[in-house]
Amino acid sequence: MTPPAARSGTGQPAELYFEDLVPGLTVDLGVVTVDGDEMVAFARRFDPQWYHVDPELAGASRHGGLIASGFYTVSLFMRAYVDHLLSRAAADASPGLEELRWLAPVRAGDRLAVRVDVMGARPSTARPGLGTVSLTGTMLRLGPDDRPEQEVLRTRFRGWFAARPTEGDPPTADLPEAGTSTADLPDEGPTATEVPADPTSATSADGPSSAPPTVEPHD
Repeated sequence: MTPPAARSGTGQPAELYFEDLVPGLTVDLGVVTVDGDEMVAFARRFDPQWYHVDPELAGASRHGGLIASGFYTVSLFMRAYVDHLLSRAAADASPGLEELRWLAPVRAGDRLAVRVDVMGARPSTARPGLGTVSLTGTMLRLGPDDRPEQEVLRTRFRGWFAARPTEGDPPTADLPEAGTSTADLPDEGPTATEVPADPTSATSADGPSSAPPTVEPHD
């Protein structure tokens, strides 16, 4: 009996599976432009600190004008991740976030290049039929010549993705081969290709902040 088609993160039939997300793979998530009205509206609703919402105070400060809430910036990353990867992949939930760093202020009109790198992958020990993929996401501000000027966001997290069905003839993913095979990766603990956790505290354009809480890898 042929198993039912897996769904992507947006509910459409999936074309990418756990086996396609090999360590070393980089996925271009496009370029987003920061909308000033949306940036301020988000801050007024969720993070109404003066350097996000008060142009006069922000302009007279060391910031030189309004800067985006870091949570708005990571929301832009998430939308690009959904649009360009999860919408195609047999994605399940995520067991957690391990790092989130705001490395430079983000302002209205900025053009941010977004990408995600696969750092490690192994079959899930907690959820049969799924694999745990370790990912690093980055956003880089582009200059007028479209060349990267500065990294503004970095995040490290894990996602669950369904394994390719063993019966039937599912679509073949149109992705380049990269990295190493996941066949020999260990069942427990971080993979050999994973980037070790940064022990330092997270930093923010909003000022000092505490490190993100440790997430138990329920994978």
